[in-house]
Amino acid sequence: MANGQWFPQDWPERIRALADGTLTPVTPKRAATVMLLKDTDGGPAVHMLRRRASMAFAGGAYAYPGGGVDPRDDERHIRWAGPTRAWWAERFGVDETEAQAIVCAAVRETYEEAGVLLAGETPDSVVGDTTGPQWEADRAALVDRELSFAEFLDRRGLVLRSDLLGAWTRWITPEFETRRYDTWFFVAALPHGQRTRNASTEADRTVWIRPEEAAVAYDKGELLMMPPTIATLRQLLPYGTAAEALAAAPDRDLTAVLARARLADGEIVLSWPGHDEFTKHIPTDLSTGGATA
Repeated sequence: MANGQWFPQDWPERIRALADGTLTPVTPKRAATVMLLKDTDGGPAVHMLRRRASMAFAGGAYAYPGGGVDPRDDERHIRWAGPTRAWWAERFGVDETEAQAIVCAAVRETYEEAGVLLAGETPDSVVGDTTGPQWEADRAALVDRELSFAEFLDRRGLVLRSDLLGAWTRWITPEFETRRYDTWFFVAALPHGQRTRNASTEADRTVWIRPEEAAVAYDKGELLMMPPTIATLRQLLPYGTAAEALAAAPDRDLTAVLARARLADGEIVLSWPGHDEFTKHIPTDLSTGGATA
């Protein structure tokens, strides 16, 4: 492996099946993930978790807190600060209820997996401490889907701080994958007074790491990552602070990135539009071996 690009062994066979019409793509699920940033003397660091090797999807890969949208968060009109639901709907190209659910997913997953909550008692405040038995009971109920995030905010009288998020990019899992997600990536700064922790059952470790350090480790094959993860890390390199990255978010293009596979010169070429570093060349003859860069 020349670098740390995550590439499942069954992809070549599934790509061939998609090409010959024997594989029907599954519909991607809506999802959200958050690049949580904090400033250091050497520039912003990002919070990452390593998915357990036993995970069916991207086991062993480094990623950000994230997960699927809970449809129940479409249904309840919650207390909201920052850009309006209409603004987010236009930004995402969806309706207002779906926009609310996507933003809720970003905030909820950050709380579930990192213990960080982008919400406050008033539109201009953020909770300072989310530890303790009652907080943990609510977090566990969210993880188990016994409680929707909208219900959680309402129960605690909290305002969701959508102004603390910046929509960064959107990636859709390739059509040949068995688990597919239509994922919006966000940036956010770690709120003052809060600390991250590994609250996820899906991760075996978490780190704060500067994007350039993570990118170098990926290039050396030391850190395993999916294409969207390393791509977004590289996109963070120009920014000297978390605030600079957040300020840049409103101008980011949210056109979805979706991998494409085509036949050319006796091989399958797998590519991600706009991201040439991830291109793979896969022999059409299964006996000739695996993919090459």
